[in-house]
Amino acid sequence: MLKVLVASTNPVKIEAAKVGFTKIFPDLKFEFVGVKAESNVRDQPLSDKETLLGATNRITNLKKSGLDYDYLVAQEGGLEDINGIFEAFGWIIIEHKNGKIGRSRTASFDLPTEISELIKQGKELGEADDIIFGKSNSKQGTGSVGILTKDVVTRTSYYSEAVCLALIPFINPELSF
Repeated sequence: MLKVLVASTNPVKIEAAKVGFTKIFPDLKFEFVGVKAESNVRDQPLSDKETLLGATNRITNLKKSGLDYDYLVAQEGGLEDINGIFEAFGWIIIEHKNGKIGRSRTASFDLPTEISELIKQGKELGEADDIIFGKSNSKQGTGSVGILTKDVVTRTSYYSEAVCLALIPFINPELSF
C-alpha cells in the first residue's frame, strides 16, 4: 500500500486527492493521511504567485514532518484581482519520494461582486461565502465553486480533476517534465 500525505486536514482536500489518485491509478492501493502543513503565506493568497508559493511551502513543510510517504500532495486555493473582480483558482503540487514533481492549476472562475467586496475588506473566501450565502464552514463543504454552481461542480470534483492533471508526469515516465 502506498502512502499519500495530504497537506491539509480538510476532508474535502483529502477526498479530492483520493478521487484523483484512484482515477489515475485504479489498480493501486493507497492510504491517505491528512497532515497540517503551513503555507507560510496569507490565509487568503491574493495572487497566482502567492498561491503557488503557498502550495510549494506546504510540500516543503510536509517533508519536514519526518513522516514516511510515497507521495506528498498540496492544494492551495487563491484569488487574483482582475479589474476589481476576484477570480478563484487553486494550485496542486504532487511530489513523489524520488523527487519527481507534478503541478497543475484548477480552472478559474469569477466571484460575485458581493464576495469580492468582502475580500477587499480582508475576509477569506470561505468566510465571505458564509456571510453572503448564510452558510457555516462552507470551505470544508462544497466551497464557493459548489455554492455558485448549485453543486454541479463541488470543491472535491474541482480539486480532484487538478490532482489528475498534476499526476501527468507520474503516468508518463518516458517523458521529461
